Amino acid sequence: MANTLVQDLIEAGIHFGQRASNWNPKMQPFIYGKRNGIHIIDIKETLKGLLLAKKYIARCVTTGKDVCFVGTKRQAKAVIETHVPGVKQHWVTERWLGGTLTNFRTIRTRLKRLEELEAIQANDNFASYSKKMESQLRREMNKIKRNLDGLRKMDKLPGAMVVIDVRHEVTALREARKLGIPTICLIDTDADPELADIPIPGNDDSMRSIDVVVRELCLAVAEGLQERETTKAGDAAQGDAGSAGGERPRRSTRSQYRRDDAAAGDAPAGEGAAATTTTAE
Repeated sequence: MANTLVQDLIEAGIHFGQRASNWNPKMQPFIYGKRNGIHIIDIKETLKGLLLAKKYIARCVTTGKDVCFVGTKRQAKAVIETHVPGVKQHWVTERWLGGTLTNFRTIRTRLKRLEELEAIQANDNFASYSKKMESQLRREMNKIKRNLDGLRKMDKLPGAMVVIDVRHEVTALREARKLGIPTICLIDTDADPELADIPIPGNDDSMRSIDVVVRELCLAVAEGLQERETTKAGDAAQGDAGSAGGERPRRSTRSQYRRDDAAAGDAPAGEGAAATTTTAE
């Protein structure tokens, strides 16, 4: 499996970095060498970061948390919208609105507004409104849907965030760091690896390399979801077995005391009767 993954990464050109004149010195540990003025990324470091990210995401999803994928650049948009909906996670591909995480309550309010507008459209297709109001409502609905459609089902903050190209998503990374949300980032040689908790060094301008990384991370999400369902099924089975096996219901302490008191009350009466009989004899 690892050999196949390495072959896919190499064929996707994930090891080609930026020009040597445009590099970030902090990326030195992830660079293998330089060829024709272009930095070559160490594929071992890429594989190491990708496997670590997959392991973390699978564990995160297993515990009941969600993952948010962020990639607003043109090369990442189509890839994320292709893979992420299939594993029922959240994504942002149009524009990262400031406060998407730190002001999440307002984002949820806007999503409720989107649901209201869609309900109006489904009922009478805005026929009860004037043409001017209809135009305004449609424009509002399309704007909210374009920016927040991938966050519709996100009713709580994500447990992890996957980011393509940290230079484009600085605002998202700052919000995640402020809230303590771990970040997994595909980082090229011109970026700052300190912005990511789990860096995956690789070409973030190639659609093929982005596709391989997102595909593998989505596979990790699917494994986590499957493990989550297995755990739930196991817990439910244990609960049913416990109720079916059934321990005998305990007698309440109060009723036990009442029974003991009654027995104690009967004993003296018997003893008295015996004493009377002895005296009569």
